[in-house]
Amino acid sequence: MNTQEIINEQVTTNHIVLYMKGTPESPQCGFSAHAVKILNACGENNIFAIDVLSNPEIRQGIKEYSNWPTIPQLYINGSFIGGSDIVDEMYKNGELQKLIKQ
Repeated sequence: MNTQEIINEQVTTNHIVLYMKGTPESPQCGFSAHAVKILNACGENNIFAIDVLSNPEIRQGIKEYSNWPTIPQLYINGSFIGGSDIVDEMYKNGELQKLIKQ
């Protein structure tokens, strides 16, 4: 499988996928840490997380897949949600919690 096929499989076979710098237990940037914190605040601890720092092909590939230039990137039920700022805004208005429960 090529990188795009791997990414597509990851986002379509897992409920919540977070492409991040580091891991949920040890985030390597503040934006990734914030995204994990928000997901945990929503009661979601079953996050399929991919550390883009350990895989340069995925790091570049996810940017092409989503047409979004930054990391972290959150996917729920196969759909691209956004980066840290969008996730934060959706959490504050209650929209993220609804998506997670679907």
